[in-house]
Amino acid sequence: MLKKPPWLHVRYSHNMKATEDIIRNLGLNTICVEARCPNCSECFSRKTATFLILGTQCTRSCRFCNVDSGAPQEVDHDEPERIAQGVKELGLKYVVITSVTRDDLPDGGAGQFAKVINAINTETIVEVLLPDFGGNIDSLKHVIDASPEVISHNMETVEPLYSAVRPQANYRQSLNQLKNIKTLAPMIKTKTGIMLGLGETKEQVLSLLNDVRAVGCNFLTMGQYLAPSSKHFPVKEYIEPRQFEEFKLIAEEMGFDFVASAPFVRSSYNACVAVGL
Repeated sequence: MLKKPPWLHVRYSHNMKATEDIIRNLGLNTICVEARCPNCSECFSRKTATFLILGTQCTRSCRFCNVDSGAPQEVDHDEPERIAQGVKELGLKYVVITSVTRDDLPDGGAGQFAKVINAINTETIVEVLLPDFGGNIDSLKHVIDASPEVISHNMETVEPLYSAVRPQANYRQSLNQLKNIKTLAPMIKTKTGIMLGLGETKEQVLSLLNDVRAVGCNFLTMGQYLAPSSKHFPVKEYIEPRQFEEFKLIAEEMGFDFVASAPFVRSSYNACVAVGL
């Protein structure tokens, strides 16, 4: 494994108890914990979190992800109300909701997303980070009809690396997810995130950026891939901060409304900034 450079040393906060208590008492899950996000302690210390619905067992096994894969759990029908209570207790003006991929469910979990959105107080801006739903348009429509302000779907990596990094996903299907959101609901802001350091070339990154802009994607996040363990897809390169800044400038020139590009950026990190909060 490559040695981490100085700019990738995480500073941990110990002021997380209030957030941890709320999450634990309500029996909720977060992608912050399940994915071992490097920003977890910072976000928890600010009383914010990205909620993970539909359990902690994913039906896919992407090689970059720390979320467990295996037999999925039963859908928790009380979860939407508990999420709404968590949002209230944390005092969130902006919340991101995501899920494990649930290929076992006929709607891919879209109905649960819609219930969570509808349960949250209308004064809170809701962003949903969706799986691809296997390309099911009806599932996507179900989420759109619940009227979240932002719908995100992460491309994760460049097209040539999909078979190695996301063998159960499809680049074009993910791209079409972003396209279909804009086609069905032009006023909803769309967002995607990618990781760098997986072995992609600059030309491949620029090709991806052109692809997502061509389907009207509004917001973009770019961050350094960090392998959760030696069993995961290995880090091929640590990208210097100046390269992230260069990509940010290029993406802004392409017309993205908002771009966050830095080593520790993750798709839901400081997500409220994109909408001016």
